[in-house]
Amino acid sequence: MATSLASKCSRVGRSLFGGLGNSLSGLLNTSHDMTASNFFSQQQRTFIQMRTVLKVVDNSGAKKVMCIQALKGKKGARLGDTIVASVKEAMPNGKVKKGKVVYGVVVRAAMQRGRVDGSEVKFDDNAVVLVDKQGQPIGTRVFGPVPHELRKKKHVKILTLAEHIA
Repeated sequence: MATSLASKCSRVGRSLFGGLGNSLSGLLNTSHDMTASNFFSQQQRTFIQMRTVLKVVDNSGAKKVMCIQALKGKKGARLGDTIVASVKEAMPNGKVKKGKVVYGVVVRAAMQRGRVDGSEVKFDDNAVVLVDKQGQPIGTRVFGPVPHELRKKKHVKILTLAEHIA
C-alpha cells in the first residue's frame, strides 16, 4: 500500500516538478513512517485488559503478573480497579508463588486519567499491588508513586504503605 502510494506520488512529482520527484517521494515515505509510528504509540495506551502483563510493585514475592479478568468494567481496568491475575514471575522465597491466581489493584496505568482540577495523570508503566479477597495488601511495602485517586476507590491501606503519593 505504501509503495503504491509512493510510486503514484513519485510519478506525479516527476510530471509536475521535473527532477524533484525522487526527493518528493522520499519525503512522503518518511512522513508516512512518522505518522504510523505516532499512531502505534498512541494505540498502546489502552485499558488494562485480558493478557496484559503488569509489574508488581510490592514485596509480596511476585515480579510480574498477567491479567486474567478485569472486575467491574467491560472494556478493562483503570487506576484503582481490581483485577484477577496469574503470577508469571516470582521470587523464590516470596509469599506468592508462580502460577498462583491472585487479586490485584492497579496503582499505575499508562492510560491517561483526568482529574477534577483539569489535569491528567499518566504513568510510564502498568503496575499492580497484590491484595487478598477482602482488599488488604499482601505485601508490607509499596514501591514507587501511587496516585491519590485510590482514596476514592477505598484503597487507603495501599496509600499508607506507599512511599510517594502522586
